[in-house]
Formats: sequence, C-alpha cells, structure tokens
Amino acid sequence: MRHNKKFNHLGRQTAHRKAMLSNMASSLIQHKRIATTLAKAKALQVYVEPLLTKSKEDTTHSRRTVFSHLQNKEMVTELFQNVAVKIANRPGGYTRILRTGFRLGDNAEMCIIELVDYNENMLKEKAVKKAARTRRAGTAKKAETVAPVAAAPAVAVEEPAEVEAPVVTDEETPAAE
Repeated sequence: MRHNKKFNHLGRQTAHRKAMLSNMASSLIQHKRIATTLAKAKALQVYVEPLLTKSKEDTTHSRRTVFSHLQNKEMVTELFQNVAVKIANRPGGYTRILRTGFRLGDNAEMCIIELVDYNENMLKEKAVKKAARTRRAGTAKKAETVAPVAAAPAVAVEEPAEVEAPVVTDEETPAAE
C-alpha cells in the first residue's frame, strides 16, 4: 500500500531519482536557469529551495549539509559565495517555473526553472511597475489631470493634417522630375 507517499517518484528508483535531482540542482546553481519537464521542475523546486535557505547562513555545518545533497564542491562554493548574497533578503520563493509548451516527441509539458533574482528582464519590468503605482487617495488629483489629457488629443488630431501636406508635396516632386 502507498499510504501517505505523496511525492512524485518520476518513474525512477530512489538512488536514480536522488542522483538526478542532485545533478539538476547543481546545473540550476551553475547556469541559473534550466529547461526540463514540469514534473521534474516541481520536484527540483522542492529539493533545491531548502538548500538555498541553508546557504544564507555560511557555517561549516550548513556547507556540509548542502554538500551532502549536491556532491559538488564547485557548486557549493558558487552557492555560498554568489547566490546566497543575492537571495539574502528574500524570505523564500527562490525559484520560478515558466511553462514553455509541450515537447514534440511525447507531448510532455516543458518549462524553464530559474533562480528569481537572476532574471534581469523580469527585474527591470518590476522596477518600472513600482514607479508607475499611484495611491487611491489621489483620485481628486486624477480628476484634475484628466481634463488636460482630454485637451491633448484635440491637438494631436490637428498634427496628422500637417503631416499630410508634406506627402502631397512629395507626390508633386516626382511629377516635376
């Protein structure tokens, strides 16, 4: 019976599954982003997030604990020196899963799993969104700003008429040649 055995075995024996997750975690730490199936990404997320939490505290015990999972000295060093510095202020949720569609051969759902603090594109979008936020208390000010904005399109309507005049001039020029 499989009472209370809820995690995904990924179609592998225990030793193979542990080795695979260890290798995938090392690759994630090294490359900051890897492409894999959704099931493996979810299993990897559960596997690697506690290791990332451990890396915030740089002690001999935490290094040995992480090494027992990763079995790769270079990745442990990378994790504690570079990655831990970036995730120091984050309370959790160090990884993000982005679905990318289905694989052609077997229709498995594919995704990209990445470290959140290393995706520069999303960090830029987040900074832009923070600057654009306004408070709800400023609704009276918004009503005042709506009136000048309404006048602006009337001016913009006149501008295309001016743009059309040079186009007519261009048509006459080839005829003159």
